[in-house]
Amino acid sequence: MVDQTKGRIERCRDTLLPIVVNRVAKPRCKAETVPAFPERIVCLTEEPTEVLYALGEAHRIVGISGFTVRPPRARQEKPRVSAFTSAKIDRILALQPDFAIGFSDIQADIAQALIRAGVEVWISNHRSVDGILAYIQRLGAMVGAHEKARRYAAQLQEHVERVRISAAQLPRRPRVYFEEWDEPQISAIRWVSELIAIAGGDDIFPERAAASLARDRIIADPYEVVARAPDIIIGSWCGKKFRPERVAGRAGWADVPAVAGRELREIKSPLILQPGPAALTDGLDALHAIIRGWATKR
Repeated sequence: MVDQTKGRIERCRDTLLPIVVNRVAKPRCKAETVPAFPERIVCLTEEPTEVLYALGEAHRIVGISGFTVRPPRARQEKPRVSAFTSAKIDRILALQPDFAIGFSDIQADIAQALIRAGVEVWISNHRSVDGILAYIQRLGAMVGAHEKARRYAAQLQEHVERVRISAAQLPRRPRVYFEEWDEPQISAIRWVSELIAIAGGDDIFPERAAASLARDRIIADPYEVVARAPDIIIGSWCGKKFRPERVAGRAGWADVPAVAGRELREIKSPLILQPGPAALTDGLDALHAIIRGWATKR
């Protein structure tokens, strides 16, 4: 009787290491240890960096966005390898990441390049206050810190509710025009619009806030702002300083209540235009301070 197993060769993914057992050569796969959670993460936007630092998981980060400012130490500790619409793919790959985190369809090309190079990529697409809180918990679960992330999200939710309660006590609510960009004029994205309401105001373009893409929030006719007569104008021009004198000088805007009352304010974009913890803390607080100042002014 012929031993059917004799001389049989089975293929393993990595290598064949023959061993002799009862005089029959059998293959053995080289052991491979795969970590349960990513150990070398590249953050293509600011919010995952802020979350991972807050959760005590900064040691996993090997590269960050050049726009990152929170926490400040991240810029000293981590190499900057991406902008928002572009990234240094070769430099990212040199860091040997096992995970990359980005945000929105705008980073689709970056994600595609990394995926083609064999990097696992997660592109989040959250655009609401509840979405930010859920994002924090999902990210925490991905790095084995679900319980810490749950507690952190709960703390942020409590802060939001405290501001909501404080805002409810204001004697009046202003109409607010929030401008993300000036040329073309782009109004607030959804989480900003929600935060305006929580802080005590009313976004004058709530229907545009629901649009996920910036092109769908463009105000083609500046007189739309004039017609909706905002009491406060808040500028947060991503990547450049807000210029209130330019806004006040727009044709036909002199009689807008916000312009006439000199209620043109700025909130720095890192505090409000990234869908992460900053928006729910310092960003929300800045909105509430502006609105409270207007509502209590005699």
